[in-house]
Amino acid sequence: QVHLVESGGGSVQAGGSLRLSCAASGYTRSTWLGWFRQAPGKKREGLATVYTGGSGYTFYADSVKGRFTISWDSAKNTLYLQMNSLEPEDTAMYYCAANKELGDDYLDGALYRSWGQGTHVTVSS
Repeated sequence: QVHLVESGGGSVQAGGSLRLSCAASGYTRSTWLGWFRQAPGKKREGLATVYTGGSGYTFYADSVKGRFTISWDSAKNTLYLQMNSLEPEDTAMYYCAANKELGDDYLDGALYRSWGQGTHVTVSS
């Protein structure tokens, strides 16, 4: 099992940027690591995922494609989410998650077994 701890959340004005970090401990080779978010009263939304194996494959939700970038630093065992051009609609609790295998839907949170505690992002207009 992978233990995950997020950081980097905070408050930013619309149009600004934030970088979230997720420190991972445990076996993280050949693992899918994803970012999710949940706003009050809304369903959890998958944002992006990366495979830590050889391919380094990444996949993004349409809602964040071109604005958010997921990356994995294997030397630091840390997952990142660079978020640019933030909008008030991006306000949410952000979580990182991990699992060894995924099904056809890379951003289905139900397929991820390990979760962090979350870090909150507030974007003001």
